[in-house]
Amino acid sequence: MNEALIHYLQKFHFTQFDLKAILFDMDGVLYDSMPAHDRSWRQTMDEMKLHYLPQEFYFQEGRVGQSTINTVFQRNLHRDATEEEIKRIYARKSELFQQYNSGAIFSGAAPLLRYIDASGLKPVLVTGSGQPSLLDRLETHFPGIFTPETMVTAFDVTEGKPHPEPYLRGLQKGGDLKPNQAFAVENAPLGIESAVAAGIFTIAVNTGPLSNSILSGAGASIVLSSMEELLKIIPETLHLIGRISI
Repeated sequence: MNEALIHYLQKFHFTQFDLKAILFDMDGVLYDSMPAHDRSWRQTMDEMKLHYLPQEFYFQEGRVGQSTINTVFQRNLHRDATEEEIKRIYARKSELFQQYNSGAIFSGAAPLLRYIDASGLKPVLVTGSGQPSLLDRLETHFPGIFTPETMVTAFDVTEGKPHPEPYLRGLQKGGDLKPNQAFAVENAPLGIESAVAAGIFTIAVNTGPLSNSILSGAGASIVLSSMEELLKIIPETLHLIGRISI
């Protein structure tokens, strides 16, 4: 970890960290929901007889729904979907997701958020989701952690991941922070690219089927195997950053 932290400072021309917030993706980081997203996207596209690539929806994770749909449309039909098609497809995908999603949270996620909050750091959510019930669900599973003021959703951005806008907005909601004042925790290539493009030290938690090399290739400074592993190393990491300067 020490090496990764120093490499980040050198790459982005900072002399030290001044950590104020940790920015969390949601699906695949806090919630074990990606298998349900993948299954519902695949079934929706199958019903429309649209071809998709192996593990496509793990690679597409983080995009707003419209962008995911248009990617598949462009490959199959060489055009973007109409507004009506997007509404219909996303409604069907959302319907299936409600059927397939267990609502399970990852082991380690809740105590990690409590630890971050108790440490005086601000947890900020940066998700491509636009689910209306999002805040209620987060409050049920992670009470007192997130508020509308500390959440970036699909409704807050013009450009979704991998564009840096979601994480730049996350820095704003964290308190108008500079990139060296935050960490990002991601699980997907496009989310990692977004956070790195915003200049943030990015930790990947590999909770899905993609290889570690894909996540590190997207720019993650470090790749961990689970949220429990992140929970184990975070106290030492927070201690370490206070002692690192270049």
